[in-house]
Amino acid sequence: MNNLELWPVGNCQVSGLIDTKGSLVWGCVPRVDGDPVFCSLLRNGGDEMLGGSWDVELEDQVSVDQRYMRNTPILLTRLVDKSGGEVLVIDFCPRFERTGRMFRPVSYIRIIRPVCGSPRLKMRLMPMNGYGSSLAAMTYGTNHIRYLVDKHPLRLTTNASVGYLIEERYFRIERDLHFFLGPDEPFVGNVAHEVNGMLEATEAYWRLWVRGLATPLEWQDAVIRAAITLKLCQHEGTGAIVAALTTSIPEAPHSQRNWDYRYCWIRDAYYTVQALNRLGALDVLEKYLAYLRNLVDDSESGMIQPLYSVTGQRELVEWEADGLEGYRGMGPVRVGNAAYHQVQNDCYGQIILPNIQAFYDRRLLRMANEEDFASLEKVGEMAWKMHDQPDAGLWELRTRTAVHTYSTVMSWAACDRLANAAEVLGLADRQKFWTDRANAIRGAIEANAWNEKAGHYAASFGGEELDASLLQLVELRFVDSRDDRFQATLAAVEKALRRGEHMLRYDSEDDFGRPETAFNICTFWLIEALHLAGRDAEARQLFETMLSHRTQSGLLSEDMDFETGELWGNFPQTYSLVGIINCAGLLSRLWRDVR
Repeated sequence: MNNLELWPVGNCQVSGLIDTKGSLVWGCVPRVDGDPVFCSLLRNGGDEMLGGSWDVELEDQVSVDQRYMRNTPILLTRLVDKSGGEVLVIDFCPRFERTGRMFRPVSYIRIIRPVCGSPRLKMRLMPMNGYGSSLAAMTYGTNHIRYLVDKHPLRLTTNASVGYLIEERYFRIERDLHFFLGPDEPFVGNVAHEVNGMLEATEAYWRLWVRGLATPLEWQDAVIRAAITLKLCQHEGTGAIVAALTTSIPEAPHSQRNWDYRYCWIRDAYYTVQALNRLGALDVLEKYLAYLRNLVDDSESGMIQPLYSVTGQRELVEWEADGLEGYRGMGPVRVGNAAYHQVQNDCYGQIILPNIQAFYDRRLLRMANEEDFASLEKVGEMAWKMHDQPDAGLWELRTRTAVHTYSTVMSWAACDRLANAAEVLGLADRQKFWTDRANAIRGAIEANAWNEKAGHYAASFGGEELDASLLQLVELRFVDSRDDRFQATLAAVEKALRRGEHMLRYDSEDDFGRPETAFNICTFWLIEALHLAGRDAEARQLFETMLSHRTQSGLLSEDMDFETGELWGNFPQTYSLVGIINCAGLLSRLWRDVR
């Protein structure tokens, strides 16, 4: 049983995580990196009165069953009492087109629907202020409760008895009850009618979005759930894609590896749009490219940092929230991320690679032009300038640097793809210019990353160490999967870093000692490499094993205990969901096989 049994809901403005009791235990306002008014996920779980949750409790409850409404992030939680009484709790955040624009308010909706018997239920709603530092004060009227959350006060509008809610009393559920928690504004219209309409429209939106996905034949449910959740990780207002919806869930027990992932890492977002592109979800790509264009415009001479806020803010000062004890009491709870001022040279390639599609793809509403190419050349200049310079690497080491092979290969890819864009634009001189640079970087990699004595590519220039990112050399088209050097590197990486059914990212000491858990995306990279090496049966078996480790909601976090299979790290993790989509696409039988 995974302790991270959580069910995400959201609308690309706000998101929430609901636990196996039907409680909303994590949710930030007014956006994903805001104050977690629902924060009990990171509180010591022994005292229910600590606050930071929205609970529903059925009197004499004996069972709970949860599932998503098909092809949506609308959660259905069925609660049953000892007398056979049942209620259905429907949780969602509204998202649909209205009056010519997307309606995605800062709001959470719950519907309590009696199914049978005479169930009695108690509701407890306790939002907090200042990262768990205090309960929000409240005032109330005849059909609403106001919660005085700092900066973003909330109003609960309902057709249930406000008195029962305030006093937290059990009461009989004899009709559908509707709860709309949103901005502190009067709710217009009949709450039952309006909320039912929002449910219907939100269901229709998501089912139509899923219908447009080009899913593989096999593992469709897993791919669809991963795709929906990846979309929930995009902040619609700007197009930014966050790495996860949470902060400070540790990578391993008591490890202090507790990081805030509610920001847009250029690397993680690149992999996300790449995976969704393979499913044809161009809306995510288009919004993200707009976000990237703004980052490039705001950059100084093309210099890009590894991560930004969802609005493009550069400074993400890291601090610790004293009001929260941490996941299962394992603090600290960090806000912000000091990695923003690190040097990570792979980010230049990860800016350029997703942008190149816009020069080719005629489905896009806005195709790229020569002006866009000129902006990207600024980023390419930085890739060239930094390709042989030390950096913190993709694993964001905080106390040492090296010339990391992965970063340099990304710089090569940046120059290589710029040459491709120049070709489609008919700019022969720029094509030659970037081709020459790509060739020069390739020569540096072959000369400095290949370790003749060890017989494999190393993770850094002149080094001997290995890390799982070397498995990406084929995906980035630097080498062919049949290349002798890659085959030797695959064998070396597998021998050094594979732990049964799992892969470590590296096995050397870092700022916090040796890694204690496997990094899920690295296991998916191994599956891809096994497939490309012709070891399909082994790849499929390993993929099925990874799918078996998903939560009941069909999702994965960042890390996994390679002995017990328990999930650790922030949740849901975009990297891990990307792995599900990519591996399913590679390994699935073709649609034509069954037609």
